Amino acid sequence: MIPDSLTDFQAIWWGRIALIALFYLLAWIFHHLSSYLAQRIVQINRFSGQRPGIRRERLLTLRDLVSSGLTFLGFGLATLFSLSLFVDADTLVWMIGLFSAAFGLGARPLISDFLTGVSFIFEDTFDVGEKVEFTGAGNYVEGVVEVVNLRTTQIRAPTGELLTVPNGEIRLVRNYSRGRFSVADITLKIETGDLHRAVDLLTSMRQDAVTLLPNLLEPWQIISTSGEMGQQTELTLVAKARFGKAAEMRPRLLTLVQERLTEAGISLVG
Repeated sequence: MIPDSLTDFQAIWWGRIALIALFYLLAWIFHHLSSYLAQRIVQINRFSGQRPGIRRERLLTLRDLVSSGLTFLGFGLATLFSLSLFVDADTLVWMIGLFSAAFGLGARPLISDFLTGVSFIFEDTFDVGEKVEFTGAGNYVEGVVEVVNLRTTQIRAPTGELLTVPNGEIRLVRNYSRGRFSVADITLKIETGDLHRAVDLLTSMRQDAVTLLPNLLEPWQIISTSGEMGQQTELTLVAKARFGKAAEMRPRLLTLVQERLTEAGISLVG
């Protein structure tokens, strides 16, 4: 409709501006409600692919991902409705198609970030609060996951910095928080003349050590990493500790071995 006067023209434009402001106000409200809505959605467990009793960390991760998706949807719809005030439906569809093609060519990294973020909803690769290492494009970062959304993942580095990693850059994930055990190997250097007695003693201690050291998961293995023998021989005890308990158990393991070897008259070489 062509306005009859400048007043009518101004009224039409002010009405459109008011509608656009309303659309984005609703999107902003939807954004602030997205965390609550995402929390309600993830509790249904439809996205987890797991049985009821999902981990709290997984719930937090899914909540962040779904919340960012709802926010993107809300502002996307607000933009779409705003454009519909100026162009008809056929032209709008044509513009969206043209924009999508241009956007797909010019913003491949951004699209890759979002698609990878969507995959995190269905793949339980890592969760908020877990210690991970990300590898991609020849670089790697390590830290504790703090925030996960559709485009980026934020992790806290061991040195305190907050690192923001685009999801599309994540190629290999090493999740330290889901290990089944930690390695607590110790190395002993003894006189070669005591080698036979030392190996017999360490072998006889294997079962007792599991009882004496609760964090030791199974009897250790005795190996020689170098395979060399001279006046002194180096032995390695390959020990598996409960996950995250290796650093705590290693001094106890060293103490136990040193006491038993001393009682048998076998000296360790410094």
